[in-house]
Amino acid sequence: MKQGKRPTRRQKGEIKAAGLIPANWLIERDTQDKLIVINRVSGKTRDIRRWA
Repeated sequence: MKQGKRPTRRQKGEIKAAGLIPANWLIERDTQDKLIVINRVSGKTRDIRRWA
């Protein structure tokens, strides 16, 4: 697992649009079709798909 980084303003908007709290998530990977985030506390990962 890669080390997470703090989300940018655009990424925070995408995390919030997915129904999550941006302060609780770090960015593992940012690709064109999805955003992979890691929870700060539990370490679990989630995929946020981009439809645009």
